Amino acid sequence: MPSLVAPLSATVQHWLVAPGDLVRRGQPVVRLEAMKMEHELSAPADGRVAECFVGEGELVQEGDALMAWTPVTSMGAMRPSVDAPATDAAPDPATTSTSTSTRADHRAWVERHALLDDAARPEAIAKRHALGMRTARENLAALCDPGSLIEFGALAVAAQTARRPIDELRAQTPADGVITGKARLRGRPIAVMAYDATVLAGTQGYRGHQKSDRILELAERERLPFVLFAEGGGGRPGDTDMPVVAGLHAATFARMAALAGQVPTIGIAAGRCFAGNAALLGCCDVVIATRGSNIGLGGPAMIEGGGLGRFEPEAIGPAPQLAQAGVVDLLVDDETQACERARALMAWMCRLPGDTAPDAIDPARRAAREPALAADQAPLDEAIPEIRQRAYPVRPILERLFDTGSLIELGAGHGGSVITAAARLHGQAVALVASDCAVMGGAVDGAASRKLARFWRLCERLGMPVVSLIDSPGFMVGPQAEATGQLREAGELFRAAAALTVPLAAVVMRRAFGLGAMALAGGSLHRPLGCASWPSGEFGAMGLEGAVRLGYRKELAAAPDGPERQALFERLLAAQVARGQALAIAETLEIDAVIAPRQTRDWLLALLGG
Repeated sequence: MPSLVAPLSATVQHWLVAPGDLVRRGQPVVRLEAMKMEHELSAPADGRVAECFVGEGELVQEGDALMAWTPVTSMGAMRPSVDAPATDAAPDPATTSTSTSTRADHRAWVERHALLDDAARPEAIAKRHALGMRTARENLAALCDPGSLIEFGALAVAAQTARRPIDELRAQTPADGVITGKARLRGRPIAVMAYDATVLAGTQGYRGHQKSDRILELAERERLPFVLFAEGGGGRPGDTDMPVVAGLHAATFARMAALAGQVPTIGIAAGRCFAGNAALLGCCDVVIATRGSNIGLGGPAMIEGGGLGRFEPEAIGPAPQLAQAGVVDLLVDDETQACERARALMAWMCRLPGDTAPDAIDPARRAAREPALAADQAPLDEAIPEIRQRAYPVRPILERLFDTGSLIELGAGHGGSVITAAARLHGQAVALVASDCAVMGGAVDGAASRKLARFWRLCERLGMPVVSLIDSPGFMVGPQAEATGQLREAGELFRAAAALTVPLAAVVMRRAFGLGAMALAGGSLHRPLGCASWPSGEFGAMGLEGAVRLGYRKELAAAPDGPERQALFERLLAAQVARGQALAIAETLEIDAVIAPRQTRDWLLALLGG
């Protein structure tokens, strides 16, 4: 006679059938208990219960017989046991939707996570949209690859249960006002953190710090590029459920700073970004800000609390002002543009392929695809005015030279005589440095030195190849320039250049005079992998006019004042120009080549391995 045996040592908790009952295959017949866990055993075949060998509460060992039954070949219209299931088989979990489950735990899960959706707080979201701004979740959706965000700590709420009901906190403080997690950008894993201005003004709470510490530690350990949406009011004074007073031992800021040099970081500011939120923003490699944003290490409350007066938030650190001060690297119109630029910049910083991948070794394929990547290069031959001292706009040259639409200028608001930008050269990411002769003649002043030194260091951290296009009379001179402390800034520029290990290519567009030109080339014209010049190039230890006046002072003074002295000056200058022309300089091997402007892309690609 068949029997049912115990699969483990356990106690018989409850019999679901009795002798004489007819049972179907798969019908539960007995419950056992072992180590606080319940085990329900089912009938292995159709039949009638003949005998139950052990009673409820008795201990059985693995392999002990529990019940015997008599097989029945045809069940017919048998009397079912009182505990028999209504159907022949239990529902298949694989075909049962979690969202329609009647289980209490599943319903609780659905209800709690529904509170995280923007739709759960229509009034707060409507106010946000009325400002013309997006929510934190909308920004993350725009930044990350669709469906790629894995959120950490989503069920956190503000640590304020001592003063507010828990249901209220769950409804009004989802995620404790900061969304953290892993995602993908163009398929590349990244870490993200977005403060939610619709939750307690995006302030940093006790649990929010725990979440930020967790994602920052993960970003460092896993080498994940990091994007921060920093909007918010800084530290939150209203949390009560925490065993701390000042919280100055928080690790968040040290962890954020520790990412420098480990992974690329981008910070985005929209709206009001003050105190702790602003401090995190300032640690980022690149800072993007909307034109209407305000950024400051102290907000209105902190300023007033310090006895320094009362100010409206809009009066504190307006983004256009901070762009001029070198705090903001990229000013954008709105969050939509901020996310677009952040995606492009992070792809550039991670050296992900552009819209078109480079053909590394096949010149024929590269030439065939070239028209789709960049504009016609022939007009570059006429881009530099034949009049030596005529200023010209350099940005159209850059836009033509590099891949169409790839140029993203960083730090445009300050140090304007030197342009720093992200760019692509036949699909591969490169960093761009270029003189702008329309600003102070292209002279490198203290602000430009500071900006460029920081850019050199960023390129080194990213391992980014650099292209430097030079048209500069040298460092800015004069009492006013020296009063700004530019000597130290120039020294930092040379030190940053000396630390570069990334490939560097230099092209002299027109003037390369003095120490400033040397600094733009990384410290020396022989410092780059290659240094070429366009035929319009001129070289000298200083401006050629100044060199004549200084070097031939006696001869000029001896000539009669008027046309005769001017004629002598012109002859001496012509000789200096002839000696300093690119073709003559190449003969003395002070530069590596003289190339036609239209050849620059090919020369750079060959030099940088493209």
